[in-house]
Amino acid sequence: HSSAWYMFIVTSTAFGFSLDVFCFIFTMIVTFSLLLLQGYSGSQVGLAITTVMSMTGMIQWGMRQSAEVANQMMSVERVLEYTLLPPEDNLCDRGLITKKKMKSKLTKSVDSELDRLPVPAPKNWPSEGTIRFRYVYMRYSDDDPPVLKGLDLVIKSREKVGIVGRTGAGKSSLISALFRLARVEGVIEIDGVDTGSICLEDLRKNISIIPQDPVLFSGTLRKNLDPFNEFSDDALWAVLDEVELKDVVATGIHGLESRVFDRGTNYSAGQRQLVCLARAILRNNKVLMLDEATANVDPHTDALIQRTIRTKFAECTVLTVAHRLNTIMDSDKVLVMDAGRLAEYDHPYLLLQNERGQFTSLVRETGRAMHEQLFKVAKKAYEELHGERL
Repeated sequence: HSSAWYMFIVTSTAFGFSLDVFCFIFTMIVTFSLLLLQGYSGSQVGLAITTVMSMTGMIQWGMRQSAEVANQMMSVERVLEYTLLPPEDNLCDRGLITKKKMKSKLTKSVDSELDRLPVPAPKNWPSEGTIRFRYVYMRYSDDDPPVLKGLDLVIKSREKVGIVGRTGAGKSSLISALFRLARVEGVIEIDGVDTGSICLEDLRKNISIIPQDPVLFSGTLRKNLDPFNEFSDDALWAVLDEVELKDVVATGIHGLESRVFDRGTNYSAGQRQLVCLARAILRNNKVLMLDEATANVDPHTDALIQRTIRTKFAECTVLTVAHRLNTIMDSDKVLVMDAGRLAEYDHPYLLLQNERGQFTSLVRETGRAMHEQLFKVAKKAYEELHGERL
């Protein structure tokens, strides 16, 4: 807001200065024209100059007011445009308003409409983290073709699932479907609760995500970790210690009240990612989404994030969208997406047994040496999971 207002002041000043220059030049032209021409007395020249100065003053005032009116009306136009944006379907406040309107009508159709309105999520939901997709289709608008097509699978509680596929296969669209960021057809259940039947606020509050591009807001570090003031200072310092940011924050003058610039530009990429990780640890949700969280960080931060996820989220269901296969080879299962459909879904070691499988093809494209290394990691993970040596 401050930057926009600053630009408004600067442009207004520049516009006023240009008007002043124009009026000065016009007044000088009129003055010297009357002085050079013969037949005009001094009183006539003075009257002409006075008239021109008053006219230029009126012209300036009129142009300034017209520019001001145009600017203010543009602001009104923006506000009206925002008010006309259609709200999302399952917002809690929209459901309450609709219920109040419908309670005045006592018809069967109204009762059926009330049944379809969003309800608050159950207390302590989700408690396990089991996710089920039942023939899910998703599209970003009514006119677009579906980007997810007939997705049907079950992700068990506490499973670590890697999601792979080529560009445009629908990996990130799976995250959008879980958060219901687009139009979803079909049923997505978490612990037996249809996510389409509960309030969006409750759904998104109970699922954590660590994106590839970490999101930080301008404000304080405390507000970035705990926007709704739900946790104590001790809890905030504890999570900062777990992600090795406590010393960095403690050495600052303001501590938890340290300023965070817009998008966290005063923090490095690794530090921004660790702040997002600390936020996820603080929420302690049973479902965690990782959208290649370690793609833009240094090896030390990468190892720290991977280690923290394995320890702090051991009892959680973790879905990892991977562009680097080495981050998901020790997962419990790997979901291979292809053109919005489920192509393969099993343990990575078992998928590698299929010589013609898509996952095997992706692994081979990394090179012979990396292929052998990834195969060993998958084999070791399978042996540890099933307690047998192959």
